[in-house]
Amino acid sequence: MEFLVKFASAFMGVFQLGGEQFMGWVTGIIPTILMLLVMMNAIIALIGDQRIEAIAKVCTSNPLLRYLVLPWVSAFMLGNPMALSMGKFMPEFYKPSYYASASYHCHTNSGIFPHINPAEILIYLGIANGVTQLGLDATPLALRYMLVGFIANFISGFATDFTTAFVEKQQGVKLSRTLKTHH
Repeated sequence: MEFLVKFASAFMGVFQLGGEQFMGWVTGIIPTILMLLVMMNAIIALIGDQRIEAIAKVCTSNPLLRYLVLPWVSAFMLGNPMALSMGKFMPEFYKPSYYASASYHCHTNSGIFPHINPAEILIYLGIANGVTQLGLDATPLALRYMLVGFIANFISGFATDFTTAFVEKQQGVKLSRTLKTHH
């Protein structure tokens, strides 16, 4: 009988922990994301759709801008996960590649810019702690992490173009490679 009581208690404990996690989101990340969305939409409204789309056309025309500059600026300015929302300005073909690159930028830049992904700073700090215990400065580690990230994130976005083209061919669809404007 004691086993059943412990099992039932543990079973309910899973849902209680889930509820606590959900409440943490409701009072933490959800309002933050909502406010970032409001801010982003307000900035877009102030600047104007046509100007934003013009910037997006420039950024999507070049793989270096598409998978290196735009994702980095988005991660730096908006943080994780809002940096991913800038993919809405990409043509359909490039959206998976932008997501691949931008989501990685939210990780590999956290050593230098912890505000991008505060939840992951503990991982970096754990590694940096080992480096400092060896009597070394952690700054070169953070810089190398970011520079290697630039290369890996670009490759990730660029390689995803090939997988998107493969799936496109396999499924018999053709995704737009140009941005559809809304004016």
